[in-house]
Amino acid sequence: MPFVDAIILGVIEGATEFLPISSTGHLILANELLGNAPTEFAKTFEIVIQLGAILAVVALYVRAFLDIEKLKKIIVAFIPTGLIGFALYPIVKTYLLESIPVVLGALAIGGVVLIVFDYFHRERGGELVEKPMSYRDAALIGLFQAISIIPGVSRSAATILGGLALGYSRTAIVEFSFLLAVPTMLAASGYDLFNYGFTFTNGEWLTLLIGFVISFIVAVIAIRWLLHYVKNHSFTAFGIYRILLAVIFLMFIL
Repeated sequence: MPFVDAIILGVIEGATEFLPISSTGHLILANELLGNAPTEFAKTFEIVIQLGAILAVVALYVRAFLDIEKLKKIIVAFIPTGLIGFALYPIVKTYLLESIPVVLGALAIGGVVLIVFDYFHRERGGELVEKPMSYRDAALIGLFQAISIIPGVSRSAATILGGLALGYSRTAIVEFSFLLAVPTMLAASGYDLFNYGFTFTNGEWLTLLIGFVISFIVAVIAIRWLLHYVKNHSFTAFGIYRILLAVIFLMFIL
């Protein structure tokens, strides 16, 4: 993979990781447009550079991870995702991670879900009254997140919609989604590197590092923008974008 492609993919990852539009789906489609073959390195690259974006959360929310009560709820939410992800990892890595039809279908369906959910879901006065998150709700949000093992679904969309359905405000669930991303992507990246990292060349490691650093820098900007956006806007625009992207790319490949 050329360094220029690594930079492009790093920007895409950082910009899309926390938006409900599927960073993995965008990376798969971008690799298709760039002509990068779906090698084991390319698949691992798509997973590991997400960790760069996730570490932006650590940098911005370091105090949240020192809150023991909040940390326990993050762990509870991670458990169902981790168990399901580990069980289905071989299927996802072998059959789904580079499937353009799967990505386009998930993007379009997810877009419709976002639009329909936004239409029926209204927060009183723009924001719900904040309530402490229970361990039960944390586990349920983790189950919602597990749906995102399907490329194109979007981890953030799954957790955000799950949290909204359980009665949490947009701001509260978006921030929890940020925090939950940390153990999720640490586990996914670590497991993938353990399985395939020993086979990478020095050039591939450098390419991975470039994508990692770029995604971190761009993600810091994206996180701050999204937090500002959700205070006054719904997620309908993201739903429309997902559908348009799927339709345009489908026309392109046909």
